[in-house]
Amino acid sequence: MTSPSVTTTKPQAAAPAARPHGATPSTPGHDTGLLLLRLVLGLTMAAHGTQKLFGWFEGGGISGTGQFFTASGYPAGDAMAVLAGLTETLGGLGLALGLLTPLAGAAIVGTLINAIAVHGAGAFFAPKGIEYELLLTAGAAALALTGPGRYAVDRFLPVLRSHRLAHGALAVALGVVLAAVLLLVRD
Repeated sequence: MTSPSVTTTKPQAAAPAARPHGATPSTPGHDTGLLLLRLVLGLTMAAHGTQKLFGWFEGGGISGTGQFFTASGYPAGDAMAVLAGLTETLGGLGLALGLLTPLAGAAIVGTLINAIAVHGAGAFFAPKGIEYELLLTAGAAALALTGPGRYAVDRFLPVLRSHRLAHGALAVALGVVLAAVLLLVRD
């Protein structure tokens, strides 16, 4: 018999650790997926930018790209070529590194909104469609909104250490507004 004064206790399962306010759950698979997306999208856009700036990868360089911008109705074609080339190169490298990710994503979004407008929405699928540009735009916006994951330079920046949706949303809104301004100066 057991005495009424003796109680047996069962070991209790440990309570899950509370997350700090604003922290998002992250797994190695999630962070690796974001890294892969950042690298592919970012380096693709950086390569497009170097085509415009330096003529690399069979690009037009500033002169050839400037002629395209002029023919597309933008004023100061060479200046627009430099602006687009820098935006794509620096925004793409920023995404690849996970550096200032909301702004890097917004830069790509703004550039691609202009690319879609110039290309026209006559068709969705290639060769005259916009699906490629739309996919890159959505990927860049998604990275700006979600943040870069753990494997990113942003983890070392106090303001961006724990990504906040507000940073990404404001950055994407800025990219859209600046894209609209550029489209307004176009003939």
